[in-house]
Amino acid sequence: MTKSTTAVRKGRTTEGARTGRPHAVWVLPGVLFFVFFALAPMALAFYLSFTKWNGLGDPEPVGLANWEKMLHDPRLTQSLTVTVLLTVVSWAFQTVVSLLLGVWAAGRQRNRAILSAVFFVPFLLSSTAISLLFYALLDPNFGIIRHDTLGTTSGAFLAIVFVGGWQFIPFHTLIYQGGARQIPEVLYQAAAMDGAGRYRQFFSITLPQLRNTMTTSSVLMIVGSLTYFETVLILTQGGPGTDTAILPYLMYEAGFKSYDFGYASAVASFLVVAATALSLLLVRLSGFGAMRSTREGM
Repeated sequence: MTKSTTAVRKGRTTEGARTGRPHAVWVLPGVLFFVFFALAPMALAFYLSFTKWNGLGDPEPVGLANWEKMLHDPRLTQSLTVTVLLTVVSWAFQTVVSLLLGVWAAGRQRNRAILSAVFFVPFLLSSTAISLLFYALLDPNFGIIRHDTLGTTSGAFLAIVFVGGWQFIPFHTLIYQGGARQIPEVLYQAAAMDGAGRYRQFFSITLPQLRNTMTTSSVLMIVGSLTYFETVLILTQGGPGTDTAILPYLMYEAGFKSYDFGYASAVASFLVVAATALSLLLVRLSGFGAMRSTREGM
């Protein structure tokens, strides 16, 4: 090996180390943001779950009293049931619609770019603004539907599912659009030569190639469904009765109506654990953690 070759390799190694490996200082702002605005609040909520506190004075340690109260609270069982049902229905609704729209938006249809931009507009609005808008539209006296939709159990539940989907489907459509554009065109050309139609190509090529994309989207949907709050608060306030009182709303009632922040923190901690466990389970079952390329062998 000549000296010039060695010098060139050393120069490339130095340049790669300088440009390819970010300095720790560059990562520090993101780490600090995550610590102060994610880990610290979660740690504080977990600590308060072992105390009795009404928001004034010093928290009083009570051990596992809040957790025992939560496990024996009949409202928790109902809220958990409603939360799971809302998560499943929202996932099914948002996945089907966003997948179809994302695959369509990845094509070369006329006016596709304009329509894709229009579809994305609801995601730019806040959940509060969207909930207030639909609350006015669903008003039985002055809305567009002269029926007390929010006054029935099924109507209130479906309204929450639809409003949440109307806001977040554009975001997941964008995810599927990006995934669909990464599928090699040669796969569709080969399938067409073998006589496969559009539907056969969709189920045999598009869906398998979007497996990892679907896992990412599903994790975001599940975590988002478990943390619904503004929509329920504004549209139904947990009603009619307590039929749409999901876990985040139960936490809100315990903390800001009953001023039992210790019990509210226990519910919040339970939500964090449940959302994390479901996300890890989904990643595990889907094989997403292995990150095996769907384009292997091409």
